[in-house]
Amino acid sequence: MSDVRVRHASVSSWIGTTIVVLATVALAAAPWWAERADLRLLAEIYAYVALASLWNLLAGYAGLVSVGQQAYVGLGAYVLFGLAMLAGVHPLAAIPIAGFAAALVAVPVAALIFRLRGHYFAIGTWVVAEVFRLLAAQTSALDGGSGTSLPAAVVLSIASSRQMREFTIYWIALAQVVVILFAIVWLLRSRYGLALTAIRDNELGARSNGIDVVRIKYAVYVAVAFGTAMLGALIFLQKIRISPDTAFSVNDWTAFVIFITVIGGIGRIEGPIIGTVIFFLLRQTLADLGAIYLLILGVVAIAVMLWAPKGLWGLVADRFGWQVFPLQRRLVLKKR
Repeated sequence: MSDVRVRHASVSSWIGTTIVVLATVALAAAPWWAERADLRLLAEIYAYVALASLWNLLAGYAGLVSVGQQAYVGLGAYVLFGLAMLAGVHPLAAIPIAGFAAALVAVPVAALIFRLRGHYFAIGTWVVAEVFRLLAAQTSALDGGSGTSLPAAVVLSIASSRQMREFTIYWIALAQVVVILFAIVWLLRSRYGLALTAIRDNELGARSNGIDVVRIKYAVYVAVAFGTAMLGALIFLQKIRISPDTAFSVNDWTAFVIFITVIGGIGRIEGPIIGTVIFFLLRQTLADLGAIYLLILGVVAIAVMLWAPKGLWGLVADRFGWQVFPLQRRLVLKKR
């Protein structure tokens, strides 16, 4: 006799998981081997990996192609600044509060924009982000359109020394990306992940099999808003200064995120990680070229979409069968 069991892992995934764990341990120790500028760069990389992973969950699995995720980056940042400057809340405590505030705002926003479909939905998300930006520009308590900076007392409350402030923000940034990636893997390996995969592959077929597509999409949208707002809060806590144009920048928080996800591989957990590495390599190498740098990014995106429609990691995974975060279920016969 034999038992039938479901297994996720493969040899490549065990190797990949081991590499990820070792890399995470090494990165957690970065304050002892990296320079201050390197820590800030790494924290920025973590933010983009997390933002791209959340957008990938939203668009790559739930089919919600949003071009307005800067709405929740800016909202989270402004909630943190407002709580820290006007309500006396500790800035670190304000980060999760910003996430919950964004989730609450996302509930009525989703009820509104879910009435739209396809490209109308995408445009609707951008319009919502623009409304948020205009509202922030009218918030006189935070200096409106000119923006404001965190008072020295608020910054010093994070830690007494500049070095410890840098370390604390770095560790929180690393924790955020690890938790977000772990949560996405857990979700996609659950029965809700099966539903999301079915929605991604064939939404009509998923509906016909009894999956509540609207409810699942709604939940994913709110959850992504929660995570995106916390990331935005930490990003601008590190920057110390905020303004409507930077907090709700469509280039920084949506266009680059979409570029990262598309070239890395949409609909794959590894895609945003690979895409972020490529994006930062291009940025560090070509950023001095000004507008030409953006043109090169566009050419790279077009080339990848033509040559590898599933993204670079999708090309590698299809050819070699590699998976760092295995989601596919395999039936394994085990003899008694």
